[in-house]
Amino acid sequence: MMLFVMMVFAVAGVIKGTIGLGLPAVSMGLLTMVISPFQAATLLIIPSMVTNFWQLFAEGKVLRLIRRFWPMLIFIGIGSVWSIFPTLGHSAFKSEALLGAMLGLYGLYGLFAKNMPNLSKHEKWLSPIVGYLGGALTVATGVVVIPVVPYLQSLHLQRDDLVQSLGLAFTTSTLFLAIFLYKNPVDNMPIDYAMSAMALIPALIGMWLGTKLRYKIPEQKFRKVFFFGLIALGSYMILH
Repeated sequence: MMLFVMMVFAVAGVIKGTIGLGLPAVSMGLLTMVISPFQAATLLIIPSMVTNFWQLFAEGKVLRLIRRFWPMLIFIGIGSVWSIFPTLGHSAFKSEALLGAMLGLYGLYGLFAKNMPNLSKHEKWLSPIVGYLGGALTVATGVVVIPVVPYLQSLHLQRDDLVQSLGLAFTTSTLFLAIFLYKNPVDNMPIDYAMSAMALIPALIGMWLGTKLRYKIPEQKFRKVFFFGLIALGSYMILH
């Protein structure tokens, strides 16, 4: 199991290092093939938090982005506390199915959403809604993807601002996910902080390798393979 976990986070790290995203989605998708979504989410906490911090503080302007997106960040917390969806490990509803749907939608979005409409003029009222749904889906699936990623991309931010804004949303969601998992333990499923910390090592090595591959592999082709893979993985999880 430890070897499998290390391999999963290494692959997820390579993908994140190459295209800047995908570590939580890939990790959760692959890990839930052999363990429960709750267990997979606990292993994700430390690697996701550290890599998101790396992404968030790679450049400056963090305070400016917090001032802009504070409504979304607050409602991510509200959604994680009062989720309208069945949460990880505490429902007869299979979290794998919802996670699979999120991964499939993410893959379809990545393949076909080329020109996003500019929603910046609606940001004032959209940010709380998107934040709430993002937080609610995070504690339901362990992944913050839909609708946070498409929404931030629809604001037509500059590239550095977009990367940092995604890092800010991911960091906030991971923090509230960690609190949720700690406050809502599942019987016989303790949070394995040691293995989560060990998973950070292959994730960082994978990210480093991914940054090297970025300059050797055409990014657009890599992204297509990645999003097709998410669709296939999500479809398998739904059918399973």
